[in-house]
Amino acid sequence: MAALELALVLLVVVLASAVLDQLIPHVSLPLIQISCGIAVAIFAQSQISITLNPDLFLVLFIAPLLFHEAREADKTSLWKNRRTMLSYAIGLVVAIVLAVGFAVNALIPSIPLAAAFALGAALGPTDPVAVASVSKNASISERQQTTLQGESLLNDASGIVSFQFAIAAVVTGTFSALEAIGAFLIEFFGALLVGIAFGFLLVKLAEKVRDLGLENTTFHVLLEVLTPFIAYLIGEAIGVSGVILVVACGITMSLAPTGIGPRASRMNIVSSSVWRVITFAFNGVVFVLLGTQLPHAFGDLWLDEGINSLSLLVYILVITAIMHGMRFIWTLASDAFAHRGAGEKPGLGQRMRSALVMTFAGSKGAITLAIMLSLPLYINHGATIDNFPQRDLLIFLASGVILVSLLLATFVVPLLAPRKVDPTESQVRDSEAAAEILRGVIEELTARVTDENRVALSPIILQYTERLERFKEKRDLEDESDEELRVKVLEWEQEYVLELIENDEVPPVEGYQYVSRVARVEAMLKHGKNRRIAFTRWLRRQRTIVRKRWNKLLGRKQGEGPTTAGSIRRDIMARAAEYVVDRLAAEMPDSPVQSEKISQLIAEYQRTVILLRGPAPSITAITQNADTDLDATRLALRIELEKIQQAYDDGLISRAGARRMREAVYLMQLDLEDYL
Repeated sequence: MAALELALVLLVVVLASAVLDQLIPHVSLPLIQISCGIAVAIFAQSQISITLNPDLFLVLFIAPLLFHEAREADKTSLWKNRRTMLSYAIGLVVAIVLAVGFAVNALIPSIPLAAAFALGAALGPTDPVAVASVSKNASISERQQTTLQGESLLNDASGIVSFQFAIAAVVTGTFSALEAIGAFLIEFFGALLVGIAFGFLLVKLAEKVRDLGLENTTFHVLLEVLTPFIAYLIGEAIGVSGVILVVACGITMSLAPTGIGPRASRMNIVSSSVWRVITFAFNGVVFVLLGTQLPHAFGDLWLDEGINSLSLLVYILVITAIMHGMRFIWTLASDAFAHRGAGEKPGLGQRMRSALVMTFAGSKGAITLAIMLSLPLYINHGATIDNFPQRDLLIFLASGVILVSLLLATFVVPLLAPRKVDPTESQVRDSEAAAEILRGVIEELTARVTDENRVALSPIILQYTERLERFKEKRDLEDESDEELRVKVLEWEQEYVLELIENDEVPPVEGYQYVSRVARVEAMLKHGKNRRIAFTRWLRRQRTIVRKRWNKLLGRKQGEGPTTAGSIRRDIMARAAEYVVDRLAAEMPDSPVQSEKISQLIAEYQRTVILLRGPAPSITAITQNADTDLDATRLALRIELEKIQQAYDDGLISRAGARRMREAVYLMQLDLEDYL
C-alpha cells in the first residue's frame, strides 16, 4: 500500500511541476521537480517511506528513457560526430575519474584513493534529461547538441564500469589497470554487439507476427514498451553493460523499415503517443525522486557539529570546479582537433564561449546519485567487518555537485548562449511553428482514417488544408510547388496498374489504355522530359504483352471481375486511386513535401473513389453521420491543442505564441458547442 501511495504522490507532483513550469519560465523543469521532491521529502517522509533502490531505479526509469532517446536520436548526426562523441563518453569520463579522485584524496585524506575514484566515476556520466532541458533556454549549435546527446547515451557505461572497479579496489585493496581495461572493453563492445543482435531479433519477430496476420497495434506497442526492460536485464545477466545494450537495441530498432500503409501510420501515432506519456512521467519522477533523496543526503552531515559546514561547501565547489575545468580543457582540445585543416577557424573568443557552453551544459543528475547510493554499507575483511570509508560524506559531496551543476546549466548557459529575442524573428518563428502544427494535425488525422470514419474525417482534413493555405497566404510564408509530387503519383499509378496486368487482375487492353492516358498526363507535366523512364516503361509493357500471350497459349484464365469495358475502366481507375490514397497517407509523416500538398492530392483521389464506387448519400445517411462529423471535429481540435503544447515543450514557439494559438482553438471549441 505504501508503494502505491508513493507512486500516486510522485505522479501528482510531476503534474504539479508541469503547471509550475508554465508559471516560472526562466527556471528549468528539472530544478522545479527537484524542489518539489525536496518538499515531498520534508512533508511526507513521516507518512511514506521514500527510499531509492539504485538497481531498480536504473532498470525502471533510466532504461526506458535511454531507449526512447536512442530511437529518436538523429542517427546521421551521431555517426558524423562519432569520434567527438566517443571521446566525451569514454575519454572524458576517465579523465574526470582521475582528476576528481586524486583531488578529493588530497583534500580529504580520510577518503581512500579508490573511494575518491568511485566518486569521480559517479560524476562522469551526464544526465540525458537535464542535458535536453538546457537547449530549450539557450542557443546551442547542432554539433553541440549532437555531442551532448550522444555523450549522455553512452557515458553511463564508462562511468558505471569505472565505479565498479573503484569499489572493488576499496573492498579488496588491489587494482589491476589491465584487468579494468579488459573488463571495460568486454562490457562496452559486448553490450553493443548483443544490443544490435537483440534489436534485429525483435524486428524480425515483429515482422513474423505481422506475416501471421496479427496487425494488432496494442501488441506491437506493448512489445516496444517492454523492450528496454528486457534488454537491460539481459545485459546484467550476461555481464555486459545493460545501459549500452538498451541504447544499441533502440538505435537498431529505429533503423528498421516500418512498412507503409494506414496500419503502419496508425501504429506510429499510437507508439509516439504512448512514449510521450511515458517519457513525461518518467522524466518527472526521476528528478522528483532525486529531490526526495537530497534532504537525507545533506541532513546528517550538515547537522553534524563535528564537521565544519563551510568546509563542506568549499569541497563541493572545488570538486565542481575540477570537474568542469577538466571538461573545459577537453572541449578546447576536441574543438581544436575538429577545426584542424578547416579554411576558416573561429576566433579565440568564440572558441572560449563555445567551450564554456559545452562545459556547463553537461550537468549531472539522478544517474550520478543512483550510482552513489549503491555504495556498500560495509566492507568484509574476513575476520572483521568495517564501515565503508566516509560513505555519507561521499554521497553528500555527489549531491552537492549535482545541484551546483544543474544551477550552472540553468542560469549560466543561457547567459553564454542566449536565445535571440528579436520580436520580428520571434513572430516569424511562431508563424512557421503554427504552420507546422497545422501540418501535424493534417498528418495525424490522415493516419487515423479508416473505411469506417473516412466520410467523417475527410472533410475535416480538407478544412485544415484550406485553413493552412489561408494562413500561409496571410503570413506570406514560402509555398512549394506540388508538380513533382503529382508526377510521382502518376508514376505510382502506372506501376500499380502494370502490376495488376502482370498478375492477371485486370484485362490488358483496358489496363494499357489507362496506363497510356496517365503517361500522357505525366508527359505534359514533365514537358517531355525523362525519356529514359518512358522507354523503360515501354519495355515493361512489351514484356507484359509477351507474358499475357504466353499465358493465353497455356490456357490460363484471367481472374473474375467487371465484364463490360466501361465498368472495367472505372474499376481500374478506382483501384489506382485507392492505392494512391493509401500510399500518400503512409508516406506523409516522412515525406519532405508539405503535408497540405499531400492532403490536397488525397482529397482529390478520394473524391474520385467516391464518384466511381458509391452512390450519392441519402438524406437519412447525412443525418446519421452528423454526430460522427462533430466527433471528428472535436478530435481534430484536441489534436491541435496537443501539437501546440508539444511545440512549446520543444521550444519551437514562444510562450505568447502558444497562448494565442490555444485561445484560438478554445474559441473554435466554444463555437462548436454553441452550435450544438
